[in-house]
Amino acid sequence: MIRSHLQFALAAVLLTVTALFLQARGRSEVFPPRQPLSSLPHELANWVGTDITLPKDTLEILGPGDFLLRLYRYASPQNESPGNNPSRDVSAKAASANDRDVDLFVAYFPSQRAGDTIHSPRNCLPGAGWSPLESKRITISVPGRASFPANRYVIGKGVERQLVLYWYWAHDRGVASEYWAKFHLVADSIRMNRSDGALIRVTTPLKRGENANMADERLLSFAGQVVPILDNYIPR
Repeated sequence: MIRSHLQFALAAVLLTVTALFLQARGRSEVFPPRQPLSSLPHELANWVGTDITLPKDTLEILGPGDFLLRLYRYASPQNESPGNNPSRDVSAKAASANDRDVDLFVAYFPSQRAGDTIHSPRNCLPGAGWSPLESKRITISVPGRASFPANRYVIGKGVERQLVLYWYWAHDRGVASEYWAKFHLVADSIRMNRSDGALIRVTTPLKRGENANMADERLLSFAGQVVPILDNYIPR
């Protein structure tokens, strides 16, 4: 209980200091060129996406920014026999079947100086009726890029179960801790005169008879397609 109170107090102080600091900055903020999230490819390897419209009340809560919610479904490659393409065999094993879906949610804030900061899923998911059942940190490794930590949650609502991975992304850097995200926000504002950043969240349902470890493979396989292209939409 004491630890929870200390963490809350630390977060409150950090958020207050961050808000005061960012509002006090006098220089004009830098806004690098970027592509809109809506232009993120609908096809990523064998994953095919369908856009989902965010409700108006959700957009009002999120505030000014660029947001994407898209459902990706794994599509088995056509005219390809097993063993002809090892990399696709791995993806197929991770997806397990055509009915394996992944939700991708990206929230990009071009500026966080006016108090419009990234909302943590740790707070938003319970508000939507989901209860955390398991939580830990994992490391996401993508060839050719530096590894970074991410939050891994198993959440439940009634008999439904979902696996969630999320992390904060800014300037080609991924972090799991919202405290570190705030620290980098202040540091980057001083060093680069920028306060932009994003939340990346991928979610998949746990099917009947499927354990979280099987779903891990699916989400990590999908994340491996998303991470290499993030810099096009969330500037370095």
